[in-house]
Amino acid sequence: MKKNKISKNWLRKRKKDKFFIQSKIQGFRSRSAFKLIEMNKEFKFLNSNLSLLDLGASPGGWSQVSRKEIKHGKILAVDIKPMEKIEGVGFIQGDINNSEVSKKILNYFNNKVDIVISDMAANTSGNKELDSFRTGELCLQAMEVAKKILRNEGVFLSKIFMGSIFKEIDKNAKKHFKKVVKYKPLSSKKESKEIYIFCKGILKV
Repeated sequence: MKKNKISKNWLRKRKKDKFFIQSKIQGFRSRSAFKLIEMNKEFKFLNSNLSLLDLGASPGGWSQVSRKEIKHGKILAVDIKPMEKIEGVGFIQGDINNSEVSKKILNYFNNKVDIVISDMAANTSGNKELDSFRTGELCLQAMEVAKKILRNEGVFLSKIFMGSIFKEIDKNAKKHFKKVVKYKPLSSKKESKEIYIFCKGILKV
């Protein structure tokens, strides 16, 4: 199938997607906002006075949801891509593996944080197994950040794809967190291998 035909089919499906439609109606920048809303209903981890780090934040759907719930806390969004300003949300453009970006994150909070969320995903290459592996690597990178910056009872939530690196992520999570749950939101497309890993409470290894 030609690339332009695939693109047209994708656009057609998106226009019929109820979560895409609702995101436009409710003013969210991405349909993924509903995934975070659903997971917060399930795990009840967002509340008014928390500090939250949003990795891979652009275009800002998860930061928007977080800002609605965290009214008096501190939120920082980080992404290698630019992101339009969200009132009450700080933003750093850069790579989380860069030492200068890490310093800026630490300086912004000047303390440990309550929540680290990551909806990072690798750019699609057409090779699903490779994309799954690369997204898994991003999850492991986000987990490393979380382990360093989270409070003892902090929460780490990240996107992953079922694939070759899944077992490594699961093993790593169970080694470093007290509670580890895999969850697929209803707003995640059925055909997608995307799931999320919810972790809570740092284990002293």
